[in-house]
Amino acid sequence: MTPLYLIEPERLGEIVPDHPRYRADQLRDWLYRRPVLDPAEMTDLPKDLRRRLVLYPFRVERQQVGDGGATVKWLFRTDDAKDIEAVLMGYPGRATLCLSSQAGCALGCTFCATGQFGFERQLDAGEMVAQVAYAQAYLRSVGVHGASDHLTNIVFMGMGEPLANYRNLREALRRIIEVMGFSARAITVSTVGIVPGIRRLAGEPWPIRLAVSLHAADDELRSRLVPINRRYPLEELVAAADEYARAKRRRLSIEWTLIDGVNDTDDQADRLARIALRLRAHVNLIPLNPTPLSQDRPSPPDRVEEFARRVRSRGVEVTVRDIRGADIDAACGQLRVRSKLPAGRPDH
Repeated sequence: MTPLYLIEPERLGEIVPDHPRYRADQLRDWLYRRPVLDPAEMTDLPKDLRRRLVLYPFRVERQQVGDGGATVKWLFRTDDAKDIEAVLMGYPGRATLCLSSQAGCALGCTFCATGQFGFERQLDAGEMVAQVAYAQAYLRSVGVHGASDHLTNIVFMGMGEPLANYRNLREALRRIIEVMGFSARAITVSTVGIVPGIRRLAGEPWPIRLAVSLHAADDELRSRLVPINRRYPLEELVAAADEYARAKRRRLSIEWTLIDGVNDTDDQADRLARIALRLRAHVNLIPLNPTPLSQDRPSPPDRVEEFARRVRSRGVEVTVRDIRGADIDAACGQLRVRSKLPAGRPDH
């Protein structure tokens, strides 16, 4: 049977044609409002039907738990043997899922583990929604230390560039918001700068938050770290981001991975502050999570503190994010990369 999350929710009746019409509504309720890890838990469905159902379009290849039980990382393997990752992060009274939109990534950002094995394929909308459902089911049946028993935030910041998979992203967002009932204001879509995608997303009906993964504040350095900048340079990106913020009346966030000796200089801090002020954006600073196939290292704590102080001194709100899950390869693509390293090869 086709995994149920790969079927549009409006078409679920097609898989139970010999059952009463309300059976499709029951299925939809279980899948989107009360997700479970196992069809056997769908207790108001006939047992023979439950035995035939396949929920998820992937299996859990590896699961790792870190940060004292507050972070869970999954390596999912799809039916065509593609690896994708999702990270569930628990905070007091909250739970955030970071999910993937592609298997691999074609954009080649130098510091990102996902791109180190290239692009494999786009994820179907149902494969994205299934990551959300799995996390919801896990929270309810297993739980995460100190966290809410349901997702409070969803961020499209995992493997892949969401706006490079726009059609499937849009359908995933529709299902998450309109069928699952998740608040659009609690969803963040991150992009490294796909300008046409930003403008398309601005035209959608949902007030989703946009995060721009900037990482450098001049074209020369950014083109080296984030090659898509050669197609959509900073001025175009900043203009599109500003249009988005005005259209949605939502505050933008700027993501900045701090790499020792690369983009943690005073000059970059000053340039970043000017961009953030122009966009009225909040800045998230993230010390690099080292990846197995890169020699880049995170900025030392004193440099992170000074960089943040310098940006704040210009009137910008700055948060230094915790490195969550460093003990379980929780940065985008790390677990996938590590699973593909030849036996005996050192991580760094």
